[in-house]
Amino acid sequence: METWYILSKRERGFSACSLCKRSCVLIRVKNLTKYYGTHAAIKDVSFEVNKGEILGFLGPNAAGKTTTMRILTCFLPATFGEVNVAGYDTFSQPLQVRRMIGYLPENVPLYQDMRVEEYLSYRARLKEVPRGTIRKRLSYVLERCGVGNVKGRIIGQLSKGYRQRVGLAGALISDPPLLILDEPTIGLDPNHIRQVRSLIRELGGEHTILLSTHILPEVEMVCGRVIIIDRGKIVAMDTPSRLVERLEKGGVTISLAVRGQGKAICEKVKSLPGVARVGWQEKGEISHYSVEMIPGKDEREEVSRTITENGGIIREMKTEEMSLEDVFVQITTSDSENREQKIGVRGQGTKSD
Repeated sequence: METWYILSKRERGFSACSLCKRSCVLIRVKNLTKYYGTHAAIKDVSFEVNKGEILGFLGPNAAGKTTTMRILTCFLPATFGEVNVAGYDTFSQPLQVRRMIGYLPENVPLYQDMRVEEYLSYRARLKEVPRGTIRKRLSYVLERCGVGNVKGRIIGQLSKGYRQRVGLAGALISDPPLLILDEPTIGLDPNHIRQVRSLIRELGGEHTILLSTHILPEVEMVCGRVIIIDRGKIVAMDTPSRLVERLEKGGVTISLAVRGQGKAICEKVKSLPGVARVGWQEKGEISHYSVEMIPGKDEREEVSRTITENGGIIREMKTEEMSLEDVFVQITTSDSENREQKIGVRGQGTKSD
């Protein structure tokens, strides 16, 4: 599988600042490879993450996300390659690396018989938080993670959503430079999901955050940059908006809801010279159309005129916009040749502008 990078040097982290003052880069991963027997879970993975950046780390199941995060957090050794976190090597200096990281795994390991405040105080001591600041950090994480009202409750008696927030509070307790969050909003209700997303955005100015989630709108809302990994290799790396722009190379697509003679109108719209294809579905008296224009053509006014001239009444018309979810599906279901055609830039270090 080929690897496709669609970043300028600045967006990849190779700005003048990172070139001259290497301290701007908090995570540096180079040619990271991990074998389980003869199976390569990840192979030749390379990327950098700057201080204060919120990076979305995406991929389908078994793509290599969890393996990469476990190596970053020193839970697993790499087979080959280098991983450097805040100037420390994960292989030779694992204790120093762990001091730099707050890790929230998808399935949060908690002591079910401990009370919330007791557990967080214990985590603070394990993470070597100075004794004189433990009370201050406890107060901070209890409030920021929304668990102050259950601080005296036994963890095993809490709902899954509250247990998830206790896990996030534990990751934050030592005020680490790097937060690695694996599905941080899983199990939360919509109100708490919003609160956690807002918290992640706020923390991005104080911490570097590596966020892995299957909720792609969440990535669009909070992440400045995205890495997509598939079958053990990085297949795309850019800002969410530029990933969308790169794949929106076709013509404008509009969706319409129309009252009238659906099939007849569909044929008329298909015959327009600027229209590439038309999808049509009839639901009762209303027909729904998806009209894709030829690249470089915008025939929305002509489509509207054609519909009304043929007895149709337009109930709704809007331009269809590609989402990060659409990008994710296209990239991770494409082979390397199709990916080259869609993304258009080949090889690490290739400039996109």
